[in-house]
Amino acid sequence: MILHFIYIIAFTVLAVLAIANLFRNLMTLGIESQRSYSPGNAPMYGRSQPKTVPHPELLDEFGNVVNEPLLVMRSITVEDAREQLDALYEASPGGSGNASREPREEP
Repeated sequence: MILHFIYIIAFTVLAVLAIANLFRNLMTLGIESQRSYSPGNAPMYGRSQPKTVPHPELLDEFGNVVNEPLLVMRSITVEDAREQLDALYEASPGGSGNASREPREEP
């Protein structure tokens, strides 16, 4: 009986600490989101604001930022996708070279 009481007290203390930590983090997040980090109002912590560097995949071979779409997707039907996947499977080393599979039921 005493052991149950100790468990209840321990978990109650842990729950209160967790909820207090949650509220403290939410308050800190709210305060941080209200700050403006424009160059004129940037907090100075003994050094200047670092220059933003784009990801290397967004740069061309000369180091210039690419301003064109990097991925173009086209819409295809389910049947076209199945045919392409079947062709890839049959062309793979472990794929069956023949088309002796049963036809699929259409919905």
